[in-house]
Amino acid sequence: MSSSVVRAERGKAARRRVARSAHAGWVPPVDRPDPVAVLERQGRDRLSELLPIRYGRMAASPFAFLRGSAAVMAADLASRPHTGLTVQLCGDAHLLNFGLHTSPERALVFDLNDFDETFPGPFEWDVERLAASVAVAGRANGHAEAKVRRATLEAVAAYRTAMRRLAGRGELSVWYERIDADSLLPLVRSAGRRNGQVASSLTRARRRTSLQALGKLTEVVDGRRRIIHDPPLLEPAGASDMASLRKIFSDYRSTLTEERRLLLDRYRFADAARKAVGVGSVGLRCFVVLLTGRDQGDPLFLQIKEARKSVWEEHLPHGPYVHPGHRVVAGQRLLQAASDIFLGWMSGPEGRAFYWRQLRDTKGSADVAGMSPADLLGYARLCGTALARAHARSGDRIAIAAYLGGADTFEQAVADFALAYADQTAADHATLGAAIAAGVVAASPEA
Repeated sequence: MSSSVVRAERGKAARRRVARSAHAGWVPPVDRPDPVAVLERQGRDRLSELLPIRYGRMAASPFAFLRGSAAVMAADLASRPHTGLTVQLCGDAHLLNFGLHTSPERALVFDLNDFDETFPGPFEWDVERLAASVAVAGRANGHAEAKVRRATLEAVAAYRTAMRRLAGRGELSVWYERIDADSLLPLVRSAGRRNGQVASSLTRARRRTSLQALGKLTEVVDGRRRIIHDPPLLEPAGASDMASLRKIFSDYRSTLTEERRLLLDRYRFADAARKAVGVGSVGLRCFVVLLTGRDQGDPLFLQIKEARKSVWEEHLPHGPYVHPGHRVVAGQRLLQAASDIFLGWMSGPEGRAFYWRQLRDTKGSADVAGMSPADLLGYARLCGTALARAHARSGDRIAIAAYLGGADTFEQAVADFALAYADQTAADHATLGAAIAAGVVAASPEA
């Protein structure tokens, strides 16, 4: 019996553990943790002065709450049976964690772009989080329930279709698979989005370079280029932070390959500032570092961000990496078709783990809040395709494809789950709002 047949049988056997239809619906367990308590536990070792910003951002809408509450959803999904078909999870595969970035060859590609929670786990957990984000976004945009369900179905159907296609491909072919910017139009196939609109989005993404950021994020003070201060979102690094950053910069350098160390050595450390980032990440220690090359007009912006245990770690067996920064970097390199050449990791003061990456490497993300039903459907399809490509690199694509099968059973079930979980997200968002109103947690209006 060939290895591909054995792998397919493994996928079919997983149906006996968890039927595809079993992914439908969501009923919270009686001992479900209070969502605000989960968030507060996450915040215990974060920068307390930034936590009100986190809660303020999450309180803005159910979709914002979903973005910041990966830990809540991880506990929820872990309470359900799973297939045991393991991939490298993105860990936070919602709609806004996909986008455009440039490959080392400077080609614009569409892919996953956030890996703080990456960890080996059951493939369906990423798919279910993606589907839930589609349902929450569609409702937030006021779409009819039938159109919300259709977009959710399309995300999962695209995942299934792409995985089955990749299961028939050779190993190197799958490894080099990527979604180039030029291929976005046929993937989106949205009647509501003109080709010119997509082309305009791609043009804006190509302009988001370090050189463009130079004028936006910096100013010249006493003849020297400095990062602009915008407290509390962007504040100058103190003397002790600056000294620590200079030290760990050399440690980070050692995690790069030889040719990239040579390139990095051509830049000099110019300035650094503390930055509040994202929604779920607010409160983690994060800095922006400005490096200059041949002159002050040749910038490189790097971001150093604290890495913690993934929200999935307490629900799954131990992963292969002890260092959280190494986990993030290795997960990104495994999942992305083309990763940032400056990805690296190290330990900082008090043994805290960090990872480095470029702050702005020609990124672009979708305006989900402004999407019509047709646009959301097309974008959901694109994200499902990209997620399948990432999982096919890191997991057993043949087994997963055999589990999914040729019928629409899996996507129908996950769509049912997503709509039910969108209700749960709305309820959890209301719980956070009530906690803010009661003074249990403080929230800043700063978005």
